[in-house]
Amino acid sequence: MSLNNPLLDFSNHPLFDVIQPSHIAPALDQLLPAADAALEQVTAADFPTEWKAIASVLDVATEKLSRAWGAVSHLHSVADTPELRAAYTEALPRVTEFYTRLGADERLYAKYKAIDVASLNAEQKHAHTLAMRNFVLSGAELVGAAKERFAAIQERQAEVSQKFSENVLDATDQWSAIVTADELAGVPDDVLQTTRAAAEKDGVAGHKLNLKMPCYLPIMQFAHSSALREKLYRAYATRASDQSEAVQAGKTEQDNTPWVKEILALRQEESQLLGYANYAEVSLAAKMAQSPAEVMAFLRDLAKRARPYAEKDVAEMRAFAAEHLNLQDPQPWDWPYIGEKLKEARYAFSEQEVKPYFTAPKVLAGLFKIVETLFEVSIRRDDAPVWHPAVEFYRIERAGQLVGQFYLDPGARAGKRGGAWMDDVRARWLRPDTGALQTPVAHLVCNFSEAVGGKPPLLTHDDVITLFHECGHGLHHMLTQVNERDVSGISGVEWDAVELPSQFMENFCWEWSVLRHMTAHVDTGEPLPRALFDKMLAAKNFQSGLQTLRQIEFSLVDMLLHSDGEKAQDFMQVLRDVRAEVAVLQSPAWGRTLHTFSHIFAGGYAAGYYSYKWAEVLSADAYAAFEETVGADGEPSIDTGRRYRETILEVGGSRPAMESFKAFRGREPQLDALLRHQGMSAAH
Repeated sequence: MSLNNPLLDFSNHPLFDVIQPSHIAPALDQLLPAADAALEQVTAADFPTEWKAIASVLDVATEKLSRAWGAVSHLHSVADTPELRAAYTEALPRVTEFYTRLGADERLYAKYKAIDVASLNAEQKHAHTLAMRNFVLSGAELVGAAKERFAAIQERQAEVSQKFSENVLDATDQWSAIVTADELAGVPDDVLQTTRAAAEKDGVAGHKLNLKMPCYLPIMQFAHSSALREKLYRAYATRASDQSEAVQAGKTEQDNTPWVKEILALRQEESQLLGYANYAEVSLAAKMAQSPAEVMAFLRDLAKRARPYAEKDVAEMRAFAAEHLNLQDPQPWDWPYIGEKLKEARYAFSEQEVKPYFTAPKVLAGLFKIVETLFEVSIRRDDAPVWHPAVEFYRIERAGQLVGQFYLDPGARAGKRGGAWMDDVRARWLRPDTGALQTPVAHLVCNFSEAVGGKPPLLTHDDVITLFHECGHGLHHMLTQVNERDVSGISGVEWDAVELPSQFMENFCWEWSVLRHMTAHVDTGEPLPRALFDKMLAAKNFQSGLQTLRQIEFSLVDMLLHSDGEKAQDFMQVLRDVRAEVAVLQSPAWGRTLHTFSHIFAGGYAAGYYSYKWAEVLSADAYAAFEETVGADGEPSIDTGRRYRETILEVGGSRPAMESFKAFRGREPQLDALLRHQGMSAAH
């Protein structure tokens, strides 16, 4: 089987076009024993306690395993089928068990402890420091029953998070509704075309709606029918919960309530085994923030500053709804519609007016232009096997040398989980086995509308921001100059600093000098008019107070759920308490947003969702350096771009994030730039 098993081919890129579910178990049958043998070899008494010696045996074996399993996990996220899901679910415990055992192996921990740190270079020293910390957090100091229980918890957590994820995907994919054209009055033309095509494909008349963002959001913003908005809102806000139509119709296995409770209980038990009071403390052991109290104080301080702006936002919407929309008592599903109508009235511009100018090819060309200019690289098309015809593959070069490569998977489709993310395929690494330099490869995944009627796909300005955000993560991974795998690119970067490069890139979506290069009207080819851009800019901070409070609400709920094990079991009460404290718009009692909160229950952001706000302070302050050095022509400074690349992107995780920030800015971060960017500073 190994001769023709694509998961065992590490010669170059994953063979995504030929990987089948049937390849998974046989590949693991080879890779897991090989990794195990490597672990036994390096932990033998006579094996040298040297960094490179251990890496050339153990890291080489585990890297193969992680690359093969990474390809499988990726396909599970972007091209899920019942067969793939079954094979993935069957294999998951085997992989989890190995990594849990590896992280907690006291023999390996002892080898690392015995390494002469003085013999290491700066990158290796930092990687060694992080490895020592990770051993402790992975239970390497536990013994006997405690160690066994810790391993069992890891395996169960992987299983339960997987269930949580599948329920979210299934609940989103399975819901649909057929409606008439009359019910969709007000909805943009491209959405009407897509939903009509979906109905035709099913052989029915009318329009087929779903809960994926390219369909859901424009209906919430533009459909005149409050009844239709309520129908979608209710379906969306109750997905994978006890309140959903599917669960109430008997599909009780799709309710995430028991999984949320179990995940929280397992995390609390894990933290106590490790000697921490709660999981929030475990999570922060590897982050910039020092304690849960510090994070909550930061969030509450920001909430206090944002609240007056949020209250003003709501008061304005209420007045506008009563006067212009005949809505005297707006309901939760009315707010996106009211907000959009108010924005149109105040700024004389609508998201839909802007959308035809953002064709996917033109936006991509504009994104590449700013990246090439600012970071002194070139990006061009490249070839690699892909999992779907819409996926594109690119290479990044500097001075003719390959720096990194990436896959771009832009469109929403069935079997692909929602949201947008960057993931690594492989890291930059000066391989200890061959001495060759391995260049990094990344996935950039989004969920934009697909093309309709032979025209290129159209992006909203929010989609453009999302694309720039994920590209920022990708650049952090791909432009690294670090040769030590565990601290190259995003590896080893504190989780609450990892959003700095992604949020930093978002700022360029608001610069005329950048934006004018990336627009062309889908029908006329005309660029975005400056007058329309000025309206967008005027509306940029529209309701930023409300949006800030919403993120703080999620961040506080996450922190509190992981800070108090007892209270967390009634997680809906924790949510209600936080809403009572910070929200200015109350959600319906039947809403179940936590049941689809994949970031914290299946995505690595547990007790870490605050990272978005925390890193926004860093990214706004970093971007202020560009604002301070902008050229007379409005073009960003190449010198500042080079300094940013060299002090932040290229060093990756090879030193603490605060050191990198100070190397770039010459000081610690300040909150002023964030408040100014969001229109919430005293100056406004």
